[in-house]
Amino acid sequence: MSSSEAVPLEVSSAAPVPQVSVAARRDRPSAGWALLGSELSVLFRRWRTWAMLAALAAVPILIAVAVRVTGRGRGPAFLDQITSNGLFVAFTALVVCVPLFLPLTIGVVAGDTIAGEASHGTLRYLVIAPAGRLRLLAVKYAGCAAFCIAAALTVAIAGAAIGAILFPIGPVTLLSGSVVSVGDAAVRLLLIALYIVVSLLGMCAIGLFLSTLTDVPVGAMAATAVLAVVSQVLDQLPQLDALHPWLFSHYWLGFADFLRAPLVWDSFVSNAVLQAGYVAVFGALAVGRFLSKDILS
Repeated sequence: MSSSEAVPLEVSSAAPVPQVSVAARRDRPSAGWALLGSELSVLFRRWRTWAMLAALAAVPILIAVAVRVTGRGRGPAFLDQITSNGLFVAFTALVVCVPLFLPLTIGVVAGDTIAGEASHGTLRYLVIAPAGRLRLLAVKYAGCAAFCIAAALTVAIAGAAIGAILFPIGPVTLLSGSVVSVGDAAVRLLLIALYIVVSLLGMCAIGLFLSTLTDVPVGAMAATAVLAVVSQVLDQLPQLDALHPWLFSHYWLGFADFLRAPLVWDSFVSNAVLQAGYVAVFGALAVGRFLSKDILS
């Protein structure tokens, strides 16, 4: 047989090249982690985020400087003990920030989660990306929770740092009268920061839901912050005693239990259960609203 009569090799016998469907690519878990990384990167590269963290850090600094200059410590809880132990700057700053400053910043971040994307015209591109609507909601909520951690740690660390600079640091006398070492007090400070993070998770879910209702982020931000104020006002009315345990701000200041010996976890558990309920209810509302929402922007 001549070379011209040779039959080419059959390519049909070769193993088929595996094809990855579009649906399979969309279901890859890596898409969710990539979206979460992108969300955190965008969140913590914004000037607004760093401005809010700087404002929170300024609170303990102002408290410490005021006490240092005046030499007087009358006011919020723990303020009278700052001059004898600088660690109480952090405790005092957390007490001051929990009712207003922390909810205000969380309201800004939570209210901007979905409405902010809609106002910038990027929401429709995100929902058709490999993430999908449910994963997008989960990532947005995770980003808001990450900001809660950053905010609480900012206040605690800034307070401890400025307290160590301006005042002596030593063993801490707890509310129960026991004296603990600086290391033990630092651990309790971190536990208080964790308590505050858990306290704000329910508010994050509320803000996420409100953000799905509008394309105007300022409206969702304001509504979230106003609800935090209203909840605290209602919690102060004795006529509404039966309602108090159901308010998401009811246990916000219960972290004083971490300044007793031995540690008391009752308030933390009650707070965690309450916040989990708010996350479940408003998370479900956000999912229901977002899945049925016509996205035009």
